[in-house]
Amino acid sequence: MPHVFPPLHHFPRSVTGSLEVCLATAYPANRSVNNGFVKGVCSVSTQSTVEHVLVVPTLLFHEVGHFQGFTDNIDPYLNTLFDPHYVSYRPRPEVEEDPSFKQLIPYCIFRHEGQVFHYTRGGSQGESRLHSKMSVGIGGHISAEDQGSGISVYREAMWREIEEEVFLETQFTERCVGLINDDQTDVGRVHLGVVHIFDLEQPKVRPREESIIQSGFAEPEQLAQSRDQFETWSQICLDYLTHQG
Repeated sequence: MPHVFPPLHHFPRSVTGSLEVCLATAYPANRSVNNGFVKGVCSVSTQSTVEHVLVVPTLLFHEVGHFQGFTDNIDPYLNTLFDPHYVSYRPRPEVEEDPSFKQLIPYCIFRHEGQVFHYTRGGSQGESRLHSKMSVGIGGHISAEDQGSGISVYREAMWREIEEEVFLETQFTERCVGLINDDQTDVGRVHLGVVHIFDLEQPKVRPREESIIQSGFAEPEQLAQSRDQFETWSQICLDYLTHQG
């Protein structure tokens, strides 16, 4: 069942939804690590000048079940890929070029009465390979700096990214609907997306970052007419949204 939440500036970070239960149980904020494929989360000093991000071995993703595009069969992936025995924090510059690891990314879609929030990525956003692309997703990396809150590191990272990128000023329900994998692009080969849909009571989402430009709400079918102008993950999500029901 989806969960109803107040506007973001009233959101208590201790609120627990079904995905948070899964991730917080499987993935507490602090665990020791042994090297290699088998053992847990690396505790990385937040004083490091190089950002360390949460990753999982691509081989493990293949063992659970490789797919290209979108899957709504989320439980086998969430239960395994967020197991603290397998995830680790690694330097972002290294893993951005290393397809033997997948960086785990919350990817949030805001929807009001069927219309989806969309925008264009400006030149100052972090991932240079996505500059000038249109998008329907808000999200980003799970950083070592998201540790220490005492709650789910995953959800701490998700809400940090939302707060950094947009103003969310309405009540909503939120649910996890699927995962995205795209091995056909350089960006996609090193990332794995976890897709959340926020159904809003009012269309009150506006950019906070200056790099989010030309934003608004539109029907997925209308956006799909400009499909080639969107980043690949948004293309995959638009395909899902236009075929729902």
